[in-house]
Amino acid sequence: MTLDAAPTSGTDFYLLDEWLTPEERAIRDRVRAFCNREMVPIINDYWDRAEFPFELIPKLAALGIAGGTIKGYGCPGMSTIAAGLVGMELARGDGSVSTFFGVHSGLAMQTIALLGSEAQRRHWLPPMARLERIGAFALTEPNHGSDAVLLETRVRRDGDSYVLDGEKRWIGNASLADVTIVWARGDDGQVNGFLVEKGTPGFEAQVITGKTSKRAVWQTHISLRGVRVPAGNRLPGANSFEDTARILTATRYSVAWGALGHALAAYEAARSYVLERVQFGKPLAAFQLVQDKLARMLAAITAMQLLCLRLSQLLEAGKMTPGMASLAKMNNAAKARQIVADARDLLGGNGILLENHIARHQADMEAVFTYEGTDHIQALILGREITGLSAFSGR
Repeated sequence: MTLDAAPTSGTDFYLLDEWLTPEERAIRDRVRAFCNREMVPIINDYWDRAEFPFELIPKLAALGIAGGTIKGYGCPGMSTIAAGLVGMELARGDGSVSTFFGVHSGLAMQTIALLGSEAQRRHWLPPMARLERIGAFALTEPNHGSDAVLLETRVRRDGDSYVLDGEKRWIGNASLADVTIVWARGDDGQVNGFLVEKGTPGFEAQVITGKTSKRAVWQTHISLRGVRVPAGNRLPGANSFEDTARILTATRYSVAWGALGHALAAYEAARSYVLERVQFGKPLAAFQLVQDKLARMLAAITAMQLLCLRLSQLLEAGKMTPGMASLAKMNNAAKARQIVADARDLLGGNGILLENHIARHQADMEAVFTYEGTDHIQALILGREITGLSAFSGR
């Protein structure tokens, strides 16, 4: 094989690594090494059997990354870019483990940090940072996904307790969580958040089966039947759906990083394959159509990287708007979805085999494209910010 120039093997085509601090690079490299050494060699079997890889939890804990940007309480207090890189690398390894960690460290821990009392933060965050206690976040309901603002789960005060009734669906980690943050509407019509501890009577989390995406992480259907929680388990900072939306906006940037991770894994696997696979007497990589596809995949990845880096800087500076977060999620999820499909195509029939990893990423990207707000919902959030007019019914 004759090359006109030395091939560029990496995916950092615009040398964005130069913009990272030594600490950010060290965190990224530590997580990447964990994924390559501990996660990728075992995950296909778990994914195929739809079983959660519990053996990885203590190894994840040893990385010291749970809690992300939270300062104090045993959390790492890393930069928003470093936290994004963690999400990217975990998704690059596997989407199921990435989702488990994102629900625990992003949604659950961040909610307690932002909306919880000082006593709640001291009680829950240190053991959650060590992954000795696992968290879940219960917002979505069977009849309310994109219109989660209309949630029907109810809460009423009864003496020194609150009583919860309703149902939740697609709630990651809830079957194994030590604490689940449940969002419910009170008699005043406002949405509040409650810390429901494992073993609370009336709380039942049934694992959803038959999934074709994110198979190695357990999402659940939750039934709440007269679930009684102490008054001290109410989140004092969660008094309206706007407070709930603050959490979703604050964590949505991490989904853009996760989509980038899926795209990187698929691109790298496809590039390695076409360099080695010989057809018609030469490597697939020598064909014009293959090089065109690789070039366009890398261009999309580079644009995704730039979006993620800038959005993380804006979040760090307190300048990120909901529209900015939605733009990144909308763009990166769509781009990654196309990249994993193109990568699967480049492998031909071998692309559907789990042993080549791309099929798992392609299936998982279908969930990423939908969760944390669908493509259309992100467009409408962005559209509202662009025009000042809401296209949401009644909003």
